[in-house]
Amino acid sequence: MTAYRLGEVVAERRLECVAGDGARTPVVIRFGRPHPDPLSTNGDWCCPHQIVGLGDETVGASFGVDSLQALLLSVYRVRLKLADRATAASVDLDWLGLPDLGLTVTPTTTRPTNPPTQAPGANDHAGPDQHHPA
Repeated sequence: MTAYRLGEVVAERRLECVAGDGARTPVVIRFGRPHPDPLSTNGDWCCPHQIVGLGDETVGASFGVDSLQALLLSVYRVRLKLADRATAASVDLDWLGLPDLGLTVTPTTTRPTNPPTQAPGANDHAGPDQHHPA
């Protein structure tokens, strides 16, 4: 098994492990700064992560084609590890009462079905979707 270093922590979350008797203990998840994977021959990235307070505290890592994919896959992998470890320890995990511990993001976007019409010339300035020549 490859040993990874957490390095600079760029994100951290403190959860609570809730035992059957109601006792609460802290669990901390940490994500290190994504960096180029030194073993990659095609420019892949690595994002280290660690779970402290719920079993194995070894630093793990996830990989992606860029730093963002490596970070997102690292968050996903930590979600899976937390679920497995909580099940194995017969405990629940809590963060603000959210069932997914706030680790799943599914934003909803809404668009007006009938955008308002504007009078001719009312939008002659460059808006956020228009570019000015440099």
